[in-house]
Amino acid sequence: MSNKSGAREGILVGCGNPLLDISAPVPLKFLEDYGMNVDDAILAEERHMPIYRQLVEGYQAEYLAGGSVQNSLRIAQWILRQPNVAVFFGCVGQDDYADILREKARAAGVDAHYQVSPDTPTGTCAVLITGTHRSLCANLAAANKFTIDHLEQPANKALIDNAQYYYISGFFLTVNPPSIMRVAATANAKQRPFLMNLSAPFISQYFMEPLLAVMPYVDIIFGNEAEAHAFATAQGWPADLDLREIGKRLVALPKINSERPRIAILTQGCDPVLLIQHDKVQEFPVTRLAVHEIVDTNGAGDAFVGGFLAQYVQGKSLDVCIRCGNYAAGHIIKNPGCTYSGEPEFNE
Repeated sequence: MSNKSGAREGILVGCGNPLLDISAPVPLKFLEDYGMNVDDAILAEERHMPIYRQLVEGYQAEYLAGGSVQNSLRIAQWILRQPNVAVFFGCVGQDDYADILREKARAAGVDAHYQVSPDTPTGTCAVLITGTHRSLCANLAAANKFTIDHLEQPANKALIDNAQYYYISGFFLTVNPPSIMRVAATANAKQRPFLMNLSAPFISQYFMEPLLAVMPYVDIIFGNEAEAHAFATAQGWPADLDLREIGKRLVALPKINSERPRIAILTQGCDPVLLIQHDKVQEFPVTRLAVHEIVDTNGAGDAFVGGFLAQYVQGKSLDVCIRCGNYAAGHIIKNPGCTYSGEPEFNE
């Protein structure tokens, strides 16, 4: 395999919430104390605010660069081995945490263009590790302050116009839907792929309106089992639908550019990844890891998308993209958080 990809700089643009992960192994009682469940992904409420300090003071906490889209772009860059293929937009504060995120992005080869909110701290995400599971509690803080003005600055607008691929998380729907619609409309006008992620069950439960507003622009939708079922439930679809049927309904939702039918890619842990196109469902097996190989599953979904994107921006076939996604997710699970080690070893 060659050391450099054929992708050019700035070909991929992502928007999301840049968060610093504060990660630590905790007992199950820790989750119970905060009314959280195993494998949760939630936004912090007032009652969750002490978590962050408690992790730092009472547990073996690690600081890791986080935020779903930024994670995916870091993984894509790791596999591409060529800096600045991916451009990232999000909002941070003016503090040490922002400096850490900037440094981690730069080291990974991501071209991060942060909006800065001087009076709000950089967002954090508590990653609570219980055995092989992870629960996430995000305090968006500055990430929540992102505004469309940032995308309208001439230099940033040029970066968006220059890209060929666009990826945004469902998480960003809680922050700034107008920015998402702007990027989606640009992708549509230029007939370039727009990719999105269902991100977490709470997005479908509480942010369905902005999600449905952008869905007609979405060329590829990613999601896991729980997220797909949450979407189906929120849509009032029959409760007994299996993942394949949900996928078929997802791709059949209204689409603006009908010449590019929507594709759904649904992951289900160690069970096969489903690729749904038209009425056809393909399965891609996942290599099962032994329990002792699993460090934590935090970032596995982000890594899957990162691996997929690394191949997709090079024009590779969907089966190569998905196999690379599975490779990246398997690698990340053997490392803490969404971090990688060594050189990528994916072979088509």
